[in-house]
Amino acid sequence: MPFSALDAINPAIEHTKRQLFKPFRFGQWTRVALVGLLAGELSSGGGCNVPSIPNLNIPHNGPSQHVLPEIFNGFDPSLYIGLIFVLVFSAFVLGILFMYVSSVMRFILFDGVLAKECHIRAGWGRRQLEGWRYFLWKLAYAITTFCAAIALLGIPVGFAFVMGWLTDPKQHVVVLILGGIALFFLLAFLVIAMVVIYVLTKDFVIPQMALENIGAMEGWRRLWAMMKAETGGYAGYIGMKIVLAIVAGIVIGIIGFIFALIILVPAAGVAIAAVLAAKAAGVGWTVYTITLAVVAGCVLLAVFLCFSSLISVPAIVFFPAYSMYFFAARYPALRSALYPALPAAPIPPTPPPYQAPFLPPNPEPIA
Repeated sequence: MPFSALDAINPAIEHTKRQLFKPFRFGQWTRVALVGLLAGELSSGGGCNVPSIPNLNIPHNGPSQHVLPEIFNGFDPSLYIGLIFVLVFSAFVLGILFMYVSSVMRFILFDGVLAKECHIRAGWGRRQLEGWRYFLWKLAYAITTFCAAIALLGIPVGFAFVMGWLTDPKQHVVVLILGGIALFFLLAFLVIAMVVIYVLTKDFVIPQMALENIGAMEGWRRLWAMMKAETGGYAGYIGMKIVLAIVAGIVIGIIGFIFALIILVPAAGVAIAAVLAAKAAGVGWTVYTITLAVVAGCVLLAVFLCFSSLISVPAIVFFPAYSMYFFAARYPALRSALYPALPAAPIPPTPPPYQAPFLPPNPEPIA
């Protein structure tokens, strides 16, 4: 019977215990948390779901109407165009930089889980080539996803506009509703397909790139052949990983919510008190105050992400280990790395053949 997705759970759990708790090392824990955060592994089930903002019924009459005019009193939009441009450009550059860092960190995480020991500095110097290849693949993946989404939305909308359905929607309600439903399912299919491609890449293509020094496309060519030969096994893996991610997300979400109440609520209270004190002192919104508010928000977000990563370390180790044990049964190179052969016992030297001790001849008797 082939090694199934269910069979890989117990070895992955034992692997996580040995790496994190036998023995527990705080330095190792923090290094894994940092690598997992930068590698984007929190999305595998270690992240916390942010609740949506409820729909508040705000009255139209009263002091709330004058909040925005008071905040933006004397606000000159022309003075802030440069600031907005700098913020957007900085966000774009930081996004590209983080994509490259996360590409290298993905291999550092793979090496750390495989060896049960995480070394960031050594891994960063050793995995630049593989990280660069994976970065190029992720860049092409992002561009392809964006173009596919634009085409999937733009073509139906353009067709509806040419047909005149948007100019007089009341006369084409049924067509627009049916078209909207079909478009929704197409978008959902696109999102699911792209997510599955990304997950399979980081779970099964990254090991090939790390162990055999090949590119992402060659890794996908090999993986596609494996998946065609065992479609049911890989489908079961995807389904089981979704279930495990939901369970891990619920558990870590509860823990994260408790930490948020303990840490973020007091921090938010301090921030609100500072804003109210600044408003009472007559401090208005300027370039400096807006920049300070943005920096404070980024610092608060960074603190939240760090705490989320620290409490997600077991999931950060478990999910890569789970994919390794499943894939090792199908990929000999990973199996050899995951189950290294024990060194052969030394052969004892062969003793020399037995030789009788030398006895001197008997002396001649005296006459």
